Amino acid sequence: MPANKKPAADQRARYAEHCPVGRSLDIVGDRWALLIVRDAFDGLRRFGEFRDNLGVARNILADRLKKLTDAGILDSAPASDGSAYLEYVLTKKGEALLPVVIGLRQWGEQHLFAPGETHSRLVEKKNGKTVPRMLPVGAEGKPLSAQQVEVVKAPARRAAKK
Repeated sequence: MPANKKPAADQRARYAEHCPVGRSLDIVGDRWALLIVRDAFDGLRRFGEFRDNLGVARNILADRLKKLTDAGILDSAPASDGSAYLEYVLTKKGEALLPVVIGLRQWGEQHLFAPGETHSRLVEKKNGKTVPRMLPVGAEGKPLSAQQVEVVKAPARRAAKK
């Protein structure tokens, strides 16, 4: 390996070095990974349930389940009914993706469906009411627009001295 190359495990893509979005996309930025997370929120637990609901190839599903498990998004455990199957459940880290899934859902509802076109709805279990739109809010609790926020870049790393 050339002296200026790091092993792949130690190398982080430039887009993800200091960026939480980039690092997040390395784990859940693939269509199947995020759809698996969505389905886990909907109560799916078994390999066959994910496969049947998503229509994804077995090898791709196995790869994404492993990736999500290795990343601590899902945990696998013996099936709760005592069968020989595994069940995949969201960890606390995985459950923390709920605002991401809701945000994507609400964006899709607003921008990808024609007025009056039917689609699934996200509702509160206790009362059946539609979940209100999520909006970022500032320190004062007021909604923020894209023009009111900015990313503060991390300081550049200094090259190591030889």
